[in-house]
Amino acid sequence: MSNNNFNIVVFGATSFVGQILVRYLVDELPAQDPPLRWAMAARSASKLAELKAEFGGRADSVPELIVDATNDDQLAAMCQQTDVVISTVGPYAFYGEPLVKACVAHGTDYCDLTGETQWIKRMIDTYEAQAKATGARIVHCCGFDSVPSDLGVKALQQEAVARFGSPLDRVVMGVKAMKGGASGGTIASLINVVAEAMANPALKKQLANPYLLCPPGHPYKVRQRTVKGSEYSDLHQAWCAPFVMAAINERVVHRSNACLGHAYGEHFCYSEGMLMGRDGRGRRRSLVTTFGLGAFMLAVAIKPFRKLLQAFMLPKPGEGPSLAEQLAGFFDMRFVGRHANGQTLAVKVTGDRDPGYGCTAKMLAQAALCLAFDHRNDSGKTGRLGGFWTPASMFDDRYVDRLKQFAGVEIRVHEQDEK
Repeated sequence: MSNNNFNIVVFGATSFVGQILVRYLVDELPAQDPPLRWAMAARSASKLAELKAEFGGRADSVPELIVDATNDDQLAAMCQQTDVVISTVGPYAFYGEPLVKACVAHGTDYCDLTGETQWIKRMIDTYEAQAKATGARIVHCCGFDSVPSDLGVKALQQEAVARFGSPLDRVVMGVKAMKGGASGGTIASLINVVAEAMANPALKKQLANPYLLCPPGHPYKVRQRTVKGSEYSDLHQAWCAPFVMAAINERVVHRSNACLGHAYGEHFCYSEGMLMGRDGRGRRRSLVTTFGLGAFMLAVAIKPFRKLLQAFMLPKPGEGPSLAEQLAGFFDMRFVGRHANGQTLAVKVTGDRDPGYGCTAKMLAQAALCLAFDHRNDSGKTGRLGGFWTPASMFDDRYVDRLKQFAGVEIRVHEQDEK
């Protein structure tokens, strides 16, 4: 049993995702045994009060912490009171480092929903040695990027080892269907990554490395098959277009392979794309999608166009899909892999809400609960010491079970032709 005041603190409780997460903890989360002790933290006392008032008394017992993302003393005091901090304060490249630094210094576990590859790389390079010393377990990417991808690949490889005795050489994830919106915070993070890369040619080259997040000295040298345009997937037997989340998901999956002791093999190849269909119509859809995504990324990369998009077309930070839109959202991702013996396997990962917000908040909350309860006193084979982990390398089947029971996210082996 922890002696801290709290098991979990939600940092950034008044942010767009933070509010969804708080609503989940207050209204949807089943009672924990032992009971969950948690607090909500933000820099504005008035906004915290407004948020609590929305629950009509149901959140009155939840303590409020006033913490600014730039105040080292306040961050340290928060970390000293809790087992785990959930951070929803982005873009993380702007606001995230002081909290990671504080968690690492005080041995406090941490999880977030970032998809900012360049920032994750900086945090690993700067703080991993200290995290190993203090015992802080830092788990980035605990939302739509990259839990479904990371756990989907892990489940597929575990099934391959069970059936064939060794992992699959190649896996391709295809997004079969997805419905959801984007918030201003997510758009701001994406724009910042592109802007940083355009301003720094060395960073742009670094971001192109599929093994960017892997530990130094890793043995991986296989050239990866990135989906850059309209192409036909032999594994899915369908036309594919680029998937905007692939840039982070693919790198997280490769780091998981390294953190799991090369469980997927040293010659593992992985890629992601959007499934557009199997016939001529699917090819046309893949071409249109590729063109549209390329035009958007080009506009974001050119400063005047980027400013126009931000001013007139894109959601502002704090804006995003409505509750009704979140509830109407969903995702369906298909993972297909080929073994060296020529046989294929498939895994299906589905979510019951808007992927980036409704599902992300639940995945993030359950990751924190795993750190606070399931993995708190782990030791031996299933234990994870301090350091920077991925969802697949940190969490075991208890997290998968939590996702299915309490987060509407299911991972299962399926027949490739199944609808």
